Amino acid sequence: MPKMKTHSGAKKRFSVTASGKVKRGHQNKSHILSKKDTKRKRRLRTTTYVSRTQEKMVKTLIQA
Repeated sequence: MPKMKTHSGAKKRFSVTASGKVKRGHQNKSHILSKKDTKRKRRLRTTTYVSRTQEKMVKTLIQA
């Protein structure tokens, strides 16, 4: 059986930290920003972690 390829979309969006958690950015930050207040846009800039339930699935997509 051939090797599993890395998912190109996932490798651009997720990264694994040294402790093994999967880091991700927030959604809703690309367009239609005029109606979103500054506080909301500032919160969306920060990174967060993928939930434990989704972590295994994301790691299989980005494993190379």
